[in-house]
Amino acid sequence: MPSAEEILTLLKSQANPENVAGMSRFGINPHNTLGISIPTLRQIARQVGKNHALAEELWASGVHEARLLAAFIENPRAVSEEQMERWASDFDSWDVCDQVCSNLFDRTPFAFKKAQEWSIRSEEFTKRAGFVLMACLAVHAKKARDEEFEIFFPLILQEAVDERNFVKKAVNWALRGVGKRNFNLNQKAVQTARALQKIDSKSARWIAADALRELKSEAVQTKLAEKG
Repeated sequence: MPSAEEILTLLKSQANPENVAGMSRFGINPHNTLGISIPTLRQIARQVGKNHALAEELWASGVHEARLLAAFIENPRAVSEEQMERWASDFDSWDVCDQVCSNLFDRTPFAFKKAQEWSIRSEEFTKRAGFVLMACLAVHAKKARDEEFEIFFPLILQEAVDERNFVKKAVNWALRGVGKRNFNLNQKAVQTARALQKIDSKSARWIAADALRELKSEAVQTKLAEKG
């Protein structure tokens, strides 16, 4: 098993400044970023395997790609609520937030709880994480009941007025994601979007329009009908 120091040396040897510049244009924080692709990081993760202690060391390095790799090798069963709070407080880029939530946090026993708690936080990326978790749970939490998702709609309605780009896009993602889970949640998501249209907020109206376009589309409605 390679050490954190050895992995960091490997990552730094593959640094690509041109990629960092390109990532920055997509809103990714260039600070402590090496410019290594996700497929490359996933390949390294497969070679390393799951390792909680190593994941924590890599996260503590503060290196952008090391933190992505930490999410890929961390064991969700080893993640504590305290660790989730600590990592979330370190989020400083939308891609790290999204990768950690979609590859790790949504598979922990605390996912639904944190989705609710973080969605009302003031910190931009912690708040984004709350809504990203909602969207990811809609896909990955196969056995969850509708009631567990219905509690997200009031939070979406409440927080849709946040004009920050990374927040409003995550709110939109959550609404669309939950609304595509099944026909019942689709109807309630559409109702929520209709309510958002009545709010005097550019962000809320944008979220509503974009979500309704997909949720009421023929493609989504046909797929939901096939699910039964």
